[in-house]
This record gives sequence, structure tokens and C-alpha cells, in this order.
Amino acid sequence: MVDVNESREQLLETLTSIDTQTLITIVLIFLFAYVLARIITTLLSKLSEKMNRGGRIKVKIIIPIVKFAIYVIAFYYIFGEIFKIFGAEILLLTGILGAAIGFGIKDLFSDLIAGLVITFEKPYQIGDKISMGNYYGEVADISLRATKLVTPDDNTVTVPNSLIFNEAVASGNYGASEMMVVIDLYIAGESNVETAMRILREAVVSSKYVYISKKSPVVMLYKAFPFYTRLRAKAYVNDLRDQFKFESDVHTRTWIEFQKNGIRAPQLNFLNISSIEGNYELDVMTRRNFGSNAEDLKESK
Repeated sequence: MVDVNESREQLLETLTSIDTQTLITIVLIFLFAYVLARIITTLLSKLSEKMNRGGRIKVKIIIPIVKFAIYVIAFYYIFGEIFKIFGAEILLLTGILGAAIGFGIKDLFSDLIAGLVITFEKPYQIGDKISMGNYYGEVADISLRATKLVTPDDNTVTVPNSLIFNEAVASGNYGASEMMVVIDLYIAGESNVETAMRILREAVVSSKYVYISKKSPVVMLYKAFPFYTRLRAKAYVNDLRDQFKFESDVHTRTWIEFQKNGIRAPQLNFLNISSIEGNYELDVMTRRNFGSNAEDLKESK
């Protein structure tokens, strides 16, 4: 009990002795840690872009770990070297911070805890294509507070890390440079399905963006509906950043061959497509299929 009281008195004495010079030193330390983390992140990101597809992902994986280590060292230096706080004093300070968190900054604390979870458990990594909540895009950066996604429209979206506690996260590649892309095409019910499937497969396997191996095969599927047939191709791209180039290439060359072989699109008033697909362009001849919504990702896995 005496030790606790002594620790409390020492902590209070330390906190009350903070002067302007000490505050300036603390701010400078945090500023230095922030600038150092930004410089290292930028250098590692530029280095990764010059490496092959495997090296790029590996380098980007270590970025959030390096940033976390820099901030931990900064906190340790402030508590240990400036405040001379150790042992019981740290426990008491943790209790005070916990009370402050409970009253005013619980959301920020939740984001920070989620940032640590993401750093060590890796539900997704920098370079992954993920769907989290209502957001989809490539993970550009993971900080302790938020994750930055680059959407297909080239917008940067900052998503609070705490979303991982409440929302399902679907990763299209989970650390790998290659990623499955699902392409759907719709043809009239009376069209020759065998010919259409052959044309679609040839367009997929001959694309310069496709990646084919024993573990990454091309899968062709079709399903007949009243008045129309859905053709589905599942294939991998060599680089996840080529997802939409691959889709556009396959769509363009497939529909050119469809026209030559008398395979036509179904009439729009016969289509019964889900609300997700209904947001795409109505012209089936030039339909872009993003093929990467959360439902397709779960199905592909």
C-alpha cells in the first residue's frame, strides 16, 4: 500500500513538474517520429514499385510494422528518458489514460487498438484489394488510426480501422500479387452456348493480363435463366492493378466475336439482374463487370 502511495505521489510530482520546455521537447519528438515514418513509408513505397510482383507485396507488408515501431520507440523515450516513469508509475498513468479514454476519446482509442490488430493479425495488407463495409479498393496505407483505400474511380478513401470490429472484410488476393477476377456476360437464351463459351474462354486465355498456373486455373461456368443465359469466367490477373484492364480487354474482344457468330445480347426487359449488377451500364454490349464485390469474392474463395 505504501509503495502504491509513493508511486502515486511520484507520478503526480512528475506530471506537475512539466514545464513549457518539456512540452516543446515532447512535441518535437512526436513531430520527428511522424516525419521519419512518412519518409520511410515514401521510400519503401517507391522501392516496392521498382520490384517484381512478389517483392512489391513483401516490401509493402513491412510498412505498417516499421511505422508502429517508430511510434513505440518515441513513447518509450518520452516516458523513460524525459519523465523517468517506470513500473508502478506506468500502471497508474495507464489507469488515468484509461479513464480519459472512457470519457472522451473512446472512438480514437478503438481505432488505435484496431490498428494494432491489423498490424499483427493482418486481415489485410498494403496492396490488397479489399471490400470493407461499403468501401472497395486497393489498400494504399495502414496507419494506427485509419486505412486508406484507392477506389476504382481513383478516389482515396480514409476508413477508420475500428470498422474491422463491426464489418466483414473480404480480400481479393490476401497478400498475393495475382487476384481472381470474375467476368459475367449475358446472351440471349436462343444463342449457341457452346460457341459462346468457347469464344469467351479464348478471349480470357489469350489476354496479355491473365495469369494461369496449376493453382490459378481458368474456370468457365454458365447458368440458364428464362430468356437469357449468364456466362461466367473466373481467371487470375498477373498484377491486381490490371483488374479492370483485363475485364475491358476480355469484354471487347468477346463481343466482337459474338457479333461475327450471330450471338446477341438479351433484350433488356427480359433481364432480371440483382441490384448490384443493376448499377452497371444498361448496354450489355459494352457492360463493364467489376466482378469484385464481396459476394463474388466469397464465391471465388
